[in-house]
Amino acid sequence: MIDFMPFSIFQATIMNPKKLVIASRESLLAMWQAKHIQGRLKALYPDCEVEILGMTTRGDQILDRTLSKVGGKGLFVKELEQALYDGRADLAVHSIKDVPMDLPEGFALAAIGERANPFDAFVSNQYARLEEMPKGAVVGTSSLRREAQLRARYPHLVIKPLRGNVQTRLSKLDNGEYDAIILAAAGLQRLELDERIRMILSESDSLPAAGQGALGIEIAAHREDLYEVLKPLNHDTTHACVTAERALARALGGSCQVPLAAYCTEENGLLTLRGLVGHPDGSVILQADAQAPAEYADALGRAIAKKLADDGAEELIAVVLQEQA
Repeated sequence: MIDFMPFSIFQATIMNPKKLVIASRESLLAMWQAKHIQGRLKALYPDCEVEILGMTTRGDQILDRTLSKVGGKGLFVKELEQALYDGRADLAVHSIKDVPMDLPEGFALAAIGERANPFDAFVSNQYARLEEMPKGAVVGTSSLRREAQLRARYPHLVIKPLRGNVQTRLSKLDNGEYDAIILAAAGLQRLELDERIRMILSESDSLPAAGQGALGIEIAAHREDLYEVLKPLNHDTTHACVTAERALARALGGSCQVPLAAYCTEENGLLTLRGLVGHPDGSVILQADAQAPAEYADALGRAIAKKLADDGAEELIAVVLQEQA
């Protein structure tokens, strides 16, 4: 006769894990994010041992070329996913904006944490505001999304690529290689570098990337024991907004090879999503927006993608990808 564990004991076992290992990149920002989740998990499960497995990814190693030239954002997550697959780690913590729109088979996002500042930050030692920069001033950014929007609104500026972690980028600015740089505000604020921010860019200056400011927790899809464990870390409003943003980007084949932005807000259960696709030189910028109840987040994203496609986004993306090849 087989003895089955009573459900109440089984549930308690799942909800009180003995040990969890978090896979994380080793940059200061990535480790801050991992330690943040580590703290949340320890507060939820005081008897659980929560460790961090620090790793270096190819995205961290290749700094002499833009992401669009070396394989995209997936370079920041592949090694972490391998650790999940091998069982060396139970979960991986990512900036959602660095997570490819289509996860590899066998992996899932188990939770999306409450979003921090979703906008881009203007950082400069010489200028207080973006619009004060004179003709020929050099702005550094690693993002084609930012580049396209900057070139469209400020064609007199020189946009140059900028790679590396936050500290490396700030050092290049301080060494005089750039007159200003654009970084995600959330990263600077998480590292307590608020004083470096001269200006938070508005949606009209720089519409954010899909998922910007939010943290995602990835697991191996078969780890059903972890879904309930991680559920308290999920923030429903952020999850709905990010779902809409990623659905839009996914429908258009979004990657760092294409200037694509998506930003969603929620008020009283109603989502407002705005999407943008452009050419890196700023010569073409397509935008669309719409609203829908939060339960239709995925459909809202696909609807905006269709609006943009109807306006010529797919042809524009094909041109951009051909030029990047």
